[in-house]
Amino acid sequence: MTFLSVPPAFDWPFQFCAAVTVVCYVASVVTANVSQVDRLWTFLPTIYTAYYALLPLWPTHQPFFLVPYAPKSLGHAVLKDYSPRAVLMLALSVIWMCRLSYNTYRRGLFNLKDEDYRWAILRSQLPAWLFQLTNITFIAAIQNFLLLLLGMPAFTAAALQPHTDLSLSDYALAITALTILGLEFVADNQQYAFQTYKHAYLAHVKGNKGEPYDEKKQWLLARLDWTPSDARRGFVTKGLWRYSRHPNFACEQTFWWIMTLFPLASSSPPSLPSFPSLQILANPELRTAALMGFFRQAGLVLLPALALSTLFISSTLYTEAITRKKYQVAYAAYQKRVGMFLPIKAAVTGLFCDKHTDKLIWGEFYGSKASKSE
Repeated sequence: MTFLSVPPAFDWPFQFCAAVTVVCYVASVVTANVSQVDRLWTFLPTIYTAYYALLPLWPTHQPFFLVPYAPKSLGHAVLKDYSPRAVLMLALSVIWMCRLSYNTYRRGLFNLKDEDYRWAILRSQLPAWLFQLTNITFIAAIQNFLLLLLGMPAFTAAALQPHTDLSLSDYALAITALTILGLEFVADNQQYAFQTYKHAYLAHVKGNKGEPYDEKKQWLLARLDWTPSDARRGFVTKGLWRYSRHPNFACEQTFWWIMTLFPLASSSPPSLPSFPSLQILANPELRTAALMGFFRQAGLVLLPALALSTLFISSTLYTEAITRKKYQVAYAAYQKRVGMFLPIKAAVTGLFCDKHTDKLIWGEFYGSKASKSE
């Protein structure tokens, strides 16, 4: 059984992606809640990665629609044993899934009634027909296809490369990926601790009874010196957030860039294309074709990471537009002082400190124990 005219190697993933897309769209219409893909985001890349990493596990014929199978056309060399590289990638993806699922759970997004606040704002900004068009094309279809793409590096490792032992590049990338996931976990926890403190403080100011902020309930690296000025400012700027406006997003993109590079960094093809030599670049007749060929090949092999980064950059710009409208002066100062993803801007602007800007971002008593009694 094949899904339309999709190549056999992609038949089951496309079946599953199409089914999930339809379910997400129908559920979003029935519930008037378009965060259905958001709830599944934590699982789908790992499902696609697992399909390719575990190819020898599946039957060679599909008994009925949506049952995973490994077509015989993939070849005996692919189906006879597991790819150590693909299995390693699956293990890393499972760790990624656990981290994101934990953060999604405590934010309440697994609650079927919860919807990402950005969708509610977008709904209010667009005519109803245009929002529904956005829902079926981008929110349901394009996002699901992007999540399918994140499983393609495992396809390359399992189906296009020999199942050789792990190499030095695999170990180096795995260690780097685990480090990135650790940093992302810290960033998540710092954001969560800040939001917990902010809501507890603002509730106390309004005279509402609620659970007071308990630092001991937070993860160790998230027990930062939160102050009333932090709560009044409204957004987190301490910890990793002192060096990046979105350290969690930076880590998320970096993790999937690493996953994309796993098969490309190995000694087996496919690999990253070589950049044209200076001799070719100096020749006007060869330069244009050579550059176009390079970017076309690089774009194809790096497509999963490129697609995810494109989504993150566009969605982050939209998120920041919302945040800046809410916290106009302070967030503008934060954008001036700290980079969106990379810590380079914070390091450079730190050499030319503007006390007024720093006060808006970190408060007048930043770094002082006295700030807690502000």
